[in-house]
Formats: sequence, structure tokens, C-alpha cells
Amino acid sequence: MTASASPRSPRRRLRAALSWLHLWCGLVVGSVFALVALAGTVLVFHVELLRLQHPQITAHQPVADGRVLARIVEEWRPHGLRSLDLPRTELPVWQGYFEDGHRGYFSPEDGSLLLARSHRDDWLLWLHELHVELLGGEAGKEVLGIAGWIALGLLLTGLYLWWPKRNWLAQLKFHAGPPTRRWLSWHRSSGVVLLPLVLLIALTGVGMVYSQGFRTALTALFGGATHDAPLAVGTAHAPDWSRVLGEVQAALPGAQVNRLSVPARGDGVVGFRARAAGEWHPVGRSEIHLDATGSILQVVDATAHPLGTRMHQAIYPLHIGAVGGWLYRIAVAISGLAPAFLLCTGFLFWRRRRGKH
Repeated sequence: MTASASPRSPRRRLRAALSWLHLWCGLVVGSVFALVALAGTVLVFHVELLRLQHPQITAHQPVADGRVLARIVEEWRPHGLRSLDLPRTELPVWQGYFEDGHRGYFSPEDGSLLLARSHRDDWLLWLHELHVELLGGEAGKEVLGIAGWIALGLLLTGLYLWWPKRNWLAQLKFHAGPPTRRWLSWHRSSGVVLLPLVLLIALTGVGMVYSQGFRTALTALFGGATHDAPLAVGTAHAPDWSRVLGEVQAALPGAQVNRLSVPARGDGVVGFRARAAGEWHPVGRSEIHLDATGSILQVVDATAHPLGTRMHQAIYPLHIGAVGGWLYRIAVAISGLAPAFLLCTGFLFWRRRRGKH
């Protein structure tokens, strides 16, 4: 027997160890990974499902009126309103985000509350909490981050265990039987075919959990930029919202203004998020700051950021399928089904093989 074929050879021992780790980590951590990924598949279509579930928020014209905005801010800021999405075609109402995590939807005609929802009473937001923090707050988010690193390890060890010495096409064949061979071939072949996409979604998911670390690494390698928001200026007057909205729309030509950070009472600086032409982020990472009279204080075009910052800002849109239209969204949804399929086929293979022994 040659040294390379010996059961005691380092390569065989490494392969056996990785196979054992891949199996048991896959059965344990893979279950969490599959559950979170399935939730992600649903959340890819969050807005569409929200519109179907609550048609009352779709029967409006997406008009951002300054008088209506003033009414919403005045009434709901004392209740913890911290930001508002402006009405737009896909969701033609004001969407408010509150400090306690719930969301409110306000009529663009008069500012009346149309809908309130939170993870305690809305299945989509419950799935969102499951997907981003396992329903466990910051502790759940940390657990999810660890599970994400292990999932990346599972994907890479699976590739190593599959890697053929020759005849790649034969290794990609899906066999019909016998059962042990069927489940193994389905597990391996589907894993390899879907690996680039699933790896991308898993890596961007980990990048969102450890956002600060990824930002530090990317900006150190490829360059980064930081922009300090203008300091708050005290004022006794509420912002002139009609003028503020008019000025912000013209501040960054070609950009879509999407989100307002509700200023504290007496704060003379109003901040907006906008999506400049060429940005991937659905809300946008460009920033516009104005004073209470509507005068522009600062405009930050995210498309002009150095490469490292733009790479970091691409993590979220790549993860949620906001890049490349419907084709990529469907691909991301399919990638969310893949971990559950790999878990089931891996379990069935293990069970059949264990039954033979």
C-alpha cells in the first residue's frame, strides 16, 4: 500500500476529521442556518407581502407634503418616532420607525395612522427579528454571527470534501439510486452548483453582524471616508417642512430622497438619506443635511466614496437582493432555500449510511 493511500496518511486523517466536523456541525448549526435562511427567502419579498396583507396602505398617491410631515412629526415624536421613509411608488405612505422597534404607516393626504405593526403582532416583522437576531436581541445577534462563521466553514469544507481529482462532470451528476448514493449526490452536487451564491449571501450576512469589523478591514485595504454630520444647532422654531422638502429634493440632482431622521425638539439640523444614481442600497447611503429654514448645510454623495467604503455599503443590498432587478432577487430567494435542502439531503444520507452499519 502506498503512503498516499495509507489510512494513517495526514491527508486521510485531515479528510476524516473534516468529514466528521462537516457532518455534526451541519446537523446542529446547519439547522439554525437553514431556519434563518428560510426566513430570509420570505423577507426578500417583504414589501410585496406587506402590500398584499394590508391593501389599505397602497390606495394612495406617493406625495410628500410638508404640512402632513409637520403634523406627523409633531404628534408622534413624543412617542418615540425616530425616522420616516418618504412616500414612494412601491410604498406610497409615510413609514415611521420607532425607538421600541415598531413601525407606523401614515396617510400622505392627512398624516393619519393607517397601520401599526411590530414583531409581536406581525408575522413578517417576527421573521425579520428571527432572521437578524434569532429573537434574542444583541445576544441572539452574537449567536447568529458565530453560526454564520460556522456556516461559512461548512460551505468551504464541503467544497474540499467534494473536490474531484478528475472528471468533474461525473462528480456533478445527480443519481437516482440507491438511496445512499442518491442523497449523497444530491447533497454534494446541489451544494457545489449553488455554492457561489450561498457563499455570497452567508458572507454578507456575517458582514452585517460584524459590520464595524468589516468596515475597518475594507477601508484599511481599499480606502475609506468618514463625514461628520453638522453639529446640532439650537432653535426655538420648528423646521419649515415644506421648504425643507423642496430644497432637499434639489440638493443632489438625480437622487431619490428616501428617509428623514426626525430631529429632536429644538434641533436645528435635519438629516436625510438619499439614493444617488448608481447606488445599490435601496434607501441610499448619500446624506443631505439642512437647517430648519431649508438651507443646505452638507451634501455627501455616496458614489464618490473610496472603494473600501463603497464595498462595505454594498454588503446590505447584496444580501437582500436589491441589486440587478428581479433576476438577482429570485436567485437570492433560491439561495435561502438551499441550506434547508442541504440539511435534509445530508441528514438522509447520514441516516441511510448509519442504517447500513
